[in-house]
Amino acid sequence: MTDKQRWTADRIPDQTGRVFVVTGANSGLGLATTRELARRGGHVILAVRDEEKGRRAVESLDADARLLSVRRIDLADLDSVRSFADRVRGEHPRLDVLVNNAGVMAPPRTLSPQGHEVQFAANHLGHFALTGLLLDLLAAGTDPRVVTVSSINHRQGALRFDDLSGERGYAPMAFYNQSKFANAVFGKELHRRLSATAGPVRSVLAHPGYTATSLQMKDTSGLAKLFFGRVGNPLLAQRPERGALPQLYAATDPSVVGGEFIGPDGMGELRGHPTRVRLSAAADDPGTGRRLWEESERLTGVRFLAS
Repeated sequence: MTDKQRWTADRIPDQTGRVFVVTGANSGLGLATTRELARRGGHVILAVRDEEKGRRAVESLDADARLLSVRRIDLADLDSVRSFADRVRGEHPRLDVLVNNAGVMAPPRTLSPQGHEVQFAANHLGHFALTGLLLDLLAAGTDPRVVTVSSINHRQGALRFDDLSGERGYAPMAFYNQSKFANAVFGKELHRRLSATAGPVRSVLAHPGYTATSLQMKDTSGLAKLFFGRVGNPLLAQRPERGALPQLYAATDPSVVGGEFIGPDGMGELRGHPTRVRLSAAADDPGTGRRLWEESERLTGVRFLAS
């Protein structure tokens, strides 16, 4: 994109009548995404772990409260994911966009209720399951999309298929990078499978560059918290309103094509306006995509789309 074409939230088309699910919508990138979608008339379901925080987030927005609904989901708990999906199915005959935005970053090693490492569980497995459980509602939508939010860090990640839970060795940032790599692999593999079925849903990837949010402080431990909270954020990070632009672009711009990866256009993709960027070659590998898909089906018990 040239400077004249730089995309901002003011270019989001009218979203009246469209229904969005945004995970992690009570703060940071999710809240910024929710604000802009509602500002353009979209109905947003705020999928949050803490409903009280979600309600406070709604009160903080300058938006028609009728366009916003708060629903609880703990993405690290597959039972909670199923309960959320069941409730949405009971309330909405269709969805138009699912934004897989929520994340956990670099906590001490913790296991989910189902026994999975919590970053892999919340950042990947929960979103994998949620997408599968809502896919038929999306197929009934208008210009339906699944937007999966990855990270620049996916380029430093790899999948430890022999030790996804970190039982034999755990490093907080390495397992965060693994989860963001899994997001990238999943988004691209979902695109391949959706394309093979010739269905209406598009899978698009996005990343926010380096954005100052509570993610880097809420669960993060040790040196990672020191760097992100006191050193990196003040010097390099952009505000959530800017960091959310790639996922807003992926969710709403008419020119977006399935399989694309949208990130900032600045140096190192750390900050800037939305543009098309490249996945790492490892994340784009179909063999890795198939293996992660099969393992994710096994771990979640959710099957969708013919292999």
